[in-house]
Amino acid sequence: MGPQPGRSVTALLDSLGVRPLINAVGPATRLGSSTPSADVLAAMAEAAAVYLPMHELQRAAGAEIAALTGAEAGYVTNGAAAGLMLAAAACIAGDDPALMNRLPFTDGMRDEIVVHRGQRIAYDHAVRASGARLVEIGFHDLTFPYELDAAIGERTAAVLYFSNSGANALPLEQVVAIAHARGVPVILDASLAIPPVENLRRFADLGVDLVAVSGGKWIGGPAASGFLYGRADLLRSVALQQQDQDVRVETWHGAPLIAGGTVAGPPHQGIGRALKVGKEEIAGLLAALRAYVARDHAADQARWRAAAQTVVDALAGIPGADARVLPADGRERGWPIAEIALDEPALGLGAYDVVRALAAGAPPIALDEAVAWRGALRVTPTHLRDGEAAVVAAALAAALRRTDPTSAHTKADRKDTDA
Repeated sequence: MGPQPGRSVTALLDSLGVRPLINAVGPATRLGSSTPSADVLAAMAEAAAVYLPMHELQRAAGAEIAALTGAEAGYVTNGAAAGLMLAAAACIAGDDPALMNRLPFTDGMRDEIVVHRGQRIAYDHAVRASGARLVEIGFHDLTFPYELDAAIGERTAAVLYFSNSGANALPLEQVVAIAHARGVPVILDASLAIPPVENLRRFADLGVDLVAVSGGKWIGGPAASGFLYGRADLLRSVALQQQDQDVRVETWHGAPLIAGGTVAGPPHQGIGRALKVGKEEIAGLLAALRAYVARDHAADQARWRAAAQTVVDALAGIPGADARVLPADGRERGWPIAEIALDEPALGLGAYDVVRALAAGAPPIALDEAVAWRGALRVTPTHLRDGEAAVVAAALAAALRRTDPTSAHTKADRKDTDA
């Protein structure tokens, strides 16, 4: 017999045999992103209990997103990747429902999206899924402004930019200026650019046409949430391609768009149908965004620095381990991390060995393995709960010393991780 209504979450997870873990990676999708607050869960429950006209809910939520970011308009998506796909579709199809109906087949359309070669990452698949063809400029170590200008032509739909690629790319300000001089919009993947909170308005102030943000990461909304903000006309196209279009013209809420000559008629269910967002996610995202903008960000930074320092201090004096705190830089990475460079031959074990050891521990600990390929580990402290930094530090020290991690901390130290 399966889990019964009213049973606790812990009982449900126990029945499935899935163990909660300590998240030293940050708001990674593979770990469930974040843990929404009680207010966010309450907003989701409120929306879940009623029926709502989704276009009105999106319009109201979008207006608040616009007010918080300083943009013309906003729109809730089911994640930042969905936002990128919808943004690309909007830039390709505009307000033409016939083009919307054809996506992702783009023969004869303006379907080219320019991107720095050094910014090609796995997540640009979301843009390509719209039917867009990526046109690369520059090299991994250097790009000149004239290369962007030369790449823009009659088939260019947009320029794509990744805020945290770490690549040697043209500054975003320069990209916007060149693209706008040629009449081309800019799409920004800002999924890892918040924090700092100031970036929400900075990107709008720079004139970025469509900004995609994750709602389930540092903002603390539902895992399957995100939002777009930017130009009102492009976000109108997003809505036309994402909302339910099983409609008749006579009763369609968008009929004024036909009367005004903006669109010829409603599109059919299009490429955005698979990207629909529920009323629960819209409500939860908005509650989380309100709280995120209002929270004490300086206190967050201080808490994260202290947690990272706890890890570094615990590893001091261990031969073959060089630990340090890398501070937030406010642009590419808005949060501090603890990085541990390993002398793998001297230690007799590699970074991946440590990752596997902590993942198999009690409690399981997930480490950031982004730089394990070069013999380094990272602890991202942003989603550690009270007391967990000490648990992570003790487990790391034990693994590097090859001792029993349970001897380094007590059961009482771990009580907040067992639920």
